[in-house]
Amino acid sequence: MPKFAANLTMLYNEVDFLDRFAAAAKDGFKGVEYLFPYAYPKEQLAEKLKQHGLTQVLHNLPAGDWAKGERGIACHPDRVNEFQEGVGKAIEYATALGCKQVNCLAGIAPQGVDAAKVRETFVNNLKFAAAELEKAGIKLLIEPINTFDIPGFYLSTTKQALSIMDEVGSKNLYLQYDIYHMQRMEGELAKTIENNLSRIAHLQLADNPGRNEPGTGEINYGFLFDFIDRIGYQGWIGCEYKPKGETSAGLGWAKQYLA
Repeated sequence: MPKFAANLTMLYNEVDFLDRFAAAAKDGFKGVEYLFPYAYPKEQLAEKLKQHGLTQVLHNLPAGDWAKGERGIACHPDRVNEFQEGVGKAIEYATALGCKQVNCLAGIAPQGVDAAKVRETFVNNLKFAAAELEKAGIKLLIEPINTFDIPGFYLSTTKQALSIMDEVGSKNLYLQYDIYHMQRMEGELAKTIENNLSRIAHLQLADNPGRNEPGTGEINYGFLFDFIDRIGYQGWIGCEYKPKGETSAGLGWAKQYLA
């Protein structure tokens, strides 16, 4: 049966962030993820996880100034030192939270920089991060993101991600496959997941259009959940969607899995 993690950045916005752990646990979630933990003391977050019996499934590496529109710095040649410092910070948090995987957001490709240099920077940063995280027993993930929602995002297709993973050549680098993003960019969801099952460490979901909960759009999630189960996917599925209304009221699609 699929294992679903509540994305606390996207879900339960009816309450303050630190209260979302309790809300997710009350609705039956056993795991949580969110974009970034760094605004809170790691000890405080660890206590919330322990208090509510939750597993920290995923968070991202530091990704620059999010409030100013930055969406990652891993492909920016002039931010390498900052990136490496962020890897250390992510390891501190992930270790304290018992989180076994972190995602690296590639970022929006910097303008005026040669494409080969952008790729070289991303590859070299991933080599560094994969090695450092491996020492700590933490998996490194990369996630293709659709360029409709984030124009110019550097990593945008499964094929590109796999090519970069091959070039990095680390056994500690995995694919984070977001069903919503890849529906928008390329479709062919089931076959892509099946073909790359051994390289996928984490799945995320939202329906399309709108990035709302399953059942509100064009993706046949009933089929996909059964299919993912049948092919033997063992990881978590992060619920990274925007609820159309109140979060708990919109969880009808998940009741059989959260019971």
